Amino acid sequence: MNFTRRSATVLAVTAALFAASAAHADQLDDIKKKGELVVGVLGTDEPNSYIDPKSREIIGYEVDLARAIAQKLGVKLQIKQLAVAARVPELQQGHVDLLAASLTHNKEREAVIDFSLTTFVTGQKVLVKSNSGIKNVADLAGKKVVTIKGGTQEPNIRKAVPNVDVVTFETGPQAFQALQQGKGVAFVNDEVSLLDQHAKLGAAQAQFTILPQNLSVEPLALGIKKGEVKFKALVDGVLRELEKSGEANKLFVKWYGPETKLKFPSRTFKIDSDKVDA
Repeated sequence: MNFTRRSATVLAVTAALFAASAAHADQLDDIKKKGELVVGVLGTDEPNSYIDPKSREIIGYEVDLARAIAQKLGVKLQIKQLAVAARVPELQQGHVDLLAASLTHNKEREAVIDFSLTTFVTGQKVLVKSNSGIKNVADLAGKKVVTIKGGTQEPNIRKAVPNVDVVTFETGPQAFQALQQGKGVAFVNDEVSLLDQHAKLGAAQAQFTILPQNLSVEPLALGIKKGEVKFKALVDGVLRELEKSGEANKLFVKWYGPETKLKFPSRTFKIDSDKVDA
């Protein structure tokens, strides 16, 4: 009888501890308690997230999305700049609550983190010097190209050109500088980033050409720690509200539209799904 009571007590204590642990493990509650949302960004990928030369603060399209989520939670937005390769590890280790860091949503990454609704759709392309003689992606066979460490750019160019030689750098600007210095014949990156970097060249734009072929279609999304169902539901809910109110399109126009350097004529996607094909 005493053994049974003791066993029941042990089970009750164990259940209570488990429940407490589960409650503590709820990220949404933790964010509200600490009063801030820590968001990992690149800070080097205009216009998604970059350092404003005037204010020296990190601003951008994805920063505005993160700010809307923080406002919904009623907490302070805390921005943390990350390297491309550090994005997923920083999220998994709990150093950031959310990734707003030009993150491609694909099936491979779904195994380790969750994703919000798709917030942007782009493609990856190749930038070359205009006098390089390279007219299409196939011409890169056996040649050295530069790109960003830890992103999907390297596997995508290797898939398109199996015998290409790839050299990686921590950031897009570093890789672009390497191309300019002749450390590679081509630079692989998201189309938006290439357009932005090309636009910044001013009179030197004619020296560089973006090849017409897409290496891939890249659905970008916010990264969420695996299994945080309540937090994902809140994030997706905020994004749906932005889409329904028209604010999502206003943000697109603000950062990508006809009056920006990128001059996108219109938005070709809606923020309404978290499904990807590959």
